[in-house]
Amino acid sequence: MSLRIALLNAAHDGAANRRNFRRELDADLVEYDVTERELPDDFAFDGCLVTGSRASVYWDEPWIADLESWVGDAIDRGLPFLGVCFGHQLLAHTLGGRVEPMDDYEIGYRTVEHDGESELLDGVSESFTVFTTHSDHVARLPPGAEQFAENDYGVHGFRKDRVFSVQFHPEYDTETAEMVTESKDELPDERVQRVVDGITEENYRAACEAKRLFENFTDYVRTVQSDATGAANGTVAADDD
Repeated sequence: MSLRIALLNAAHDGAANRRNFRRELDADLVEYDVTERELPDDFAFDGCLVTGSRASVYWDEPWIADLESWVGDAIDRGLPFLGVCFGHQLLAHTLGGRVEPMDDYEIGYRTVEHDGESELLDGVSESFTVFTTHSDHVARLPPGAEQFAENDYGVHGFRKDRVFSVQFHPEYDTETAEMVTESKDELPDERVQRVVDGITEENYRAACEAKRLFENFTDYVRTVQSDATGAANGTVAADDD
């Protein structure tokens, strides 16, 4: 039976997110354009994913407040979550962490390291290549959260209970990487060109290793689902006795 996952699409033009996540996730994705204040009416999902966005989580915008409120309620109900970039920051903020602007923009293919302990990155080399693009970062982890990935720019992955999040973009193809990079009008032209020049097949192939986390996340969601079914069956058996 296919997993039913809420795709909380936070991009203002969500076509690339839609294409990338539908390609990478083996699940029935039910998409919501959260920038238009679309949110699920209930919590009848096996898991949820919050995507990247050009927005900052600390902006005073109604759609961000709505999203944070729904996500907080879903987490309280025990739904597994995966956050990517903006989603990573939103989950940190919702859980009581702090998100701040960075002194420098991290963009392009970078090396990230993980501690080898997180099941989200099981099967991924402890030093691995990813595409990054962000000017905010998680400056303080939520209480009780455990960091599992980082580089010189800071936190690139944390977990708290059933919530997993990563700062980098494992879903990007080269088309998306180029499009996003070329849209960065706030960066000098020469820096944008250097990043574009680095979007090569070799770097993309190296970054594909991190896509393993999507399979790991859906495996985790199935485990949660199985445990819940087993607990329910155990309750029924006890009542029958």
